[in-house]
Amino acid sequence: MIPTLVVLVYLALVLYIGIFAFRRAASRHAAEDYFLAGRSLGSFVFLFSLFGTNMTAFTILGASGHAFNNGIVTYGLMGSSSALIIPLTLLLIGTRTWALGKQHGFMTPVQMFRDRWECSHIGTVIFALQALFLVPYIIIAVKGGGTILQSISSGWVPYWMGGSLVALVVMSYVFFGGMRGTAWVNTLQTTLFLSFGVAALLVIGAGMGGFSAAMERIAQSPALAPLLTRENVSPLYYLSYTFIPLSAICFPHIGIFCLTARRMAQFRKTVILYPICILAIWLPCVFLGVAANGAEDFPRIQEKQAARQTLATSGTELTPEREGDLRRRMAADDVIPLLLDRYAPLWLAGILGAGILAAVMASDSQILALSTMFTEDIFAFYGGKKRFGDRAQVQTGRLFVALITSVAFVIALKSPATIFLVAIQYSFTGYAALLPLLVAALFWKRSTRWGALATTLWAGGSVGAIALLQALVPAPSGAPTAILSWGGLDLISRTAGGTIILGFLPVVPIVLVSGLLMVVVSWLTARPGAATIERYFPSKADSS
Repeated sequence: MIPTLVVLVYLALVLYIGIFAFRRAASRHAAEDYFLAGRSLGSFVFLFSLFGTNMTAFTILGASGHAFNNGIVTYGLMGSSSALIIPLTLLLIGTRTWALGKQHGFMTPVQMFRDRWECSHIGTVIFALQALFLVPYIIIAVKGGGTILQSISSGWVPYWMGGSLVALVVMSYVFFGGMRGTAWVNTLQTTLFLSFGVAALLVIGAGMGGFSAAMERIAQSPALAPLLTRENVSPLYYLSYTFIPLSAICFPHIGIFCLTARRMAQFRKTVILYPICILAIWLPCVFLGVAANGAEDFPRIQEKQAARQTLATSGTELTPEREGDLRRRMAADDVIPLLLDRYAPLWLAGILGAGILAAVMASDSQILALSTMFTEDIFAFYGGKKRFGDRAQVQTGRLFVALITSVAFVIALKSPATIFLVAIQYSFTGYAALLPLLVAALFWKRSTRWGALATTLWAGGSVGAIALLQALVPAPSGAPTAILSWGGLDLISRTAGGTIILGFLPVVPIVLVSGLLMVVVSWLTARPGAATIERYFPSKADSS
């Protein structure tokens, strides 16, 4: 009860912050104030809210669970590549997005695409795809909230109740506080879960009798020793993960957050400090996930290890039902809450549990982003704002917040997929495939709306094809299974963790083909009018 009560107090605190932001709003019915906090976020809030919204349940729960089953290589796959690529995209793309948003009054990326390429309904297609890719990212927060509260309370709070409680709190403070409340809550949450990493390392390490002994047990075990190496990951697979962080700047909530800064100079501090923040949260989570394998006399951990070993050595002997049961047993998204429950004092487990929950609840930005996109790109674009006014637009946004959160909760209760797989395979791949769309709009004057449409349809179709393939072809429990071969070369293979194409994750060929389509189709179709191009790429004479 003690850890659970601590977490409940934390939920009450963030709910109050959202309501307080509602009371402090300059205008409760102004769309720009509600959706963008009046473009007035300061440096500290901008950095911490931008970082916090990008570090969700995927970071603490998904990364630690992946590290538990795959080893220390998880940090190299995701943490280090994100620390290099995300700040670079913020510097090159985020700053130009901010400048154009301030100059032309854009509140969403789709508004910029419509104006840049003189398109209307194509912008609606882009909105629909962005919204579809963002929904799984929201679902993982509800799933993560249910997982955490169930683990911390030792089952006293059931999964469905924990998920519904987190969904209700997030919906409430986003509903009332808008972007200002979301940014303030994200700042608090980021501070909390950045502090969580070091505290969790010290507490769990002491409870386990020191990490040295745990690591020695892992190194001396033939079954566990590969977790401390990169031997199970090929160079091409490793390289594929450098494409995944390209998705970050394409997420609508990140693009919208870039519009909230008061000054462009704030991006400089963010770019410098972002890698340090990633190090502070990713390294402890990955290390704890690996170290959990060295915990002795821990039945819950041993059950996961036994299921993993059985799945790896059974070959094709398993029935689909037995294989599905083993995969559920080896799922390790709850490994850090389990370690806290086992090794931390009750009061401290509650505080650290709140730190984990802080990362999980960062989906508030995604919910607000969807609401912003719906009200600006659909409601306002098709005449709703002109007919009913700003107040109706804000109220519509609030109703959409309630609707999308409810839908995410229902799907989360039914979805069997783990946090890591849902996020990495579909949302991340889809948004990475939209990177050529954003780059072409900002930096290539020859790009056209038809190139944008081709890129958008390809991104949606290719990700949908991968999802369909993985639904129809069961994952092998052992070595990869070739699905398409030519000349002795395996072109497409189904693996235990997903799909590979010529040794790469699907994100690599999908992004490359997406860029090629943008170039080829744009060259074959008419460019926008001269006036539009001049607004985005002014001539040197005008600039001087």
